[in-house]
Amino acid sequence: MIFGKNLIDGAWVGSEEMAVSHDLEGQSFAQAASEQVDEACLAARRDFRAYSGTSRTDRAVFLRTIAEQIDVLGDEITQTGMSETGLPEARLVGERGRTTGQLRMFADLIEKTGYLDIRKDDALPDRTPLPRPDLRLMHKAIGPVAVFGASNFPLAFSTAGGDTASALAAGCPVIVKGHGAHAGTAELVAQAIAKAIELTGMPKATFQMLQGSGRKVGSALVQHPEITAVGFTGSLAGGRALYDLCHARPSPIPFYGELGSVNPMFCLPVAMETRAAEIGAGWAASLTMGAGQFCTNPGVAVMVKGPQADTLEEACVGTLRGVAEQKMLTDDIHGAFEQGVQTFKELMIEVGSCGTASAKRSALPALFKVSAKEWMANRQLQEEVFGAAGIIVLCEDVAEMQALAEVLEGQLTTTLHLDEGDTVLATGLLSILEEKAGRILANGFPTGVEVCSSMMHGGPYPASTDTRATSVGTLAIVRWLRPISYQNIPEALLPAELQG
Repeated sequence: MIFGKNLIDGAWVGSEEMAVSHDLEGQSFAQAASEQVDEACLAARRDFRAYSGTSRTDRAVFLRTIAEQIDVLGDEITQTGMSETGLPEARLVGERGRTTGQLRMFADLIEKTGYLDIRKDDALPDRTPLPRPDLRLMHKAIGPVAVFGASNFPLAFSTAGGDTASALAAGCPVIVKGHGAHAGTAELVAQAIAKAIELTGMPKATFQMLQGSGRKVGSALVQHPEITAVGFTGSLAGGRALYDLCHARPSPIPFYGELGSVNPMFCLPVAMETRAAEIGAGWAASLTMGAGQFCTNPGVAVMVKGPQADTLEEACVGTLRGVAEQKMLTDDIHGAFEQGVQTFKELMIEVGSCGTASAKRSALPALFKVSAKEWMANRQLQEEVFGAAGIIVLCEDVAEMQALAEVLEGQLTTTLHLDEGDTVLATGLLSILEEKAGRILANGFPTGVEVCSSMMHGGPYPASTDTRATSVGTLAIVRWLRPISYQNIPEALLPAELQG
């Protein structure tokens, strides 16, 4: 059952301003007022020491209990998500599994001490010319954290997604700003977390959720003096605005934003000679997955012009023409996609048009091609169009391909399609791409993101706002921790992990 209210300090609270969801038969949702943002932030600060002081074992139990409670509401969450987003049942069931898997992964992580980066230097009282004190270091929770739900992942990157799971694992209370595209789904997951708080006896303000405009509620959250860090997945414009607010505060705070990426693929000559058609068909399948609404969607394919490029184009177009129109997440996302495609039509050659979608909020893929010279000269062509719009970029030779790699902005991913004969060229490109992306693939497509310890889901700006940080995988927890060094502190006063 959806309440349509905000979760503040353990209670479901309404407000005067309401927003109606037409996807949920007129269900209305309370939009948090400024005083409610303040109340939530103060409650999170009040409970920070109590929550961060819980044992790692107790927090692991809490995380696993959240996962269990999400599964209890699983069918309702799935049906609500389908109604709000247009995503198919299988996608949402799989995403729910990823969400609960992340929670259990972080529970496993914090049961061991490795993530705390513990360091000890024993005292050297007889050292000359000066003795060395006893020094011990570990990482501790940074404080209350604000997390913004993502439009394209109503579960895995939203209420109980990777940002929330990693922050709770670190010992930070979390305030989630729910995304209006799936407010009902967000609330149901928040209900699961609230139930887990009750079952495990965690402080009431360990987790809270606020609905409302990102401009109003979001801005108030990131500027509140009790918020110590922010996690965000969304548009470049929205993320940059919040980033600037975080850094303009009297006490600036870290803003971990994932903002945009075109995820270019480099199709090298020998690989193109042997399997250009295979690469083209695989690209089309990746490009259209989920209507292209993935942050790792490969929007650009770079290759040397010639017969192999023509073969890849034909295979890609043939596959795209067999793709049915797909419903996009929101009216705004659909409108932006249509506008982006129209801009591309004015600037590039459209390849094998797939027609126009007939259903409301639905879209068909689009494919374009352009010379590398034109692509590098026009900033508009390098910007992400969120959806299934692909660009074939044709280079005169491999030297121009390397020149294009040099001018890339930061990316979440880059891909090399190569065979053994491409090794020399690939080696040179790899040294460039290591500076451009957080994840580099060979002979694959980036839309699959493994949730594990070795995953990096971030990259240089504008892919993300901190090239050292990831929003997927166990390394995500370091964003919500800070190192503290203890000098000559009596054993009894030290954290349990530093004793002995």
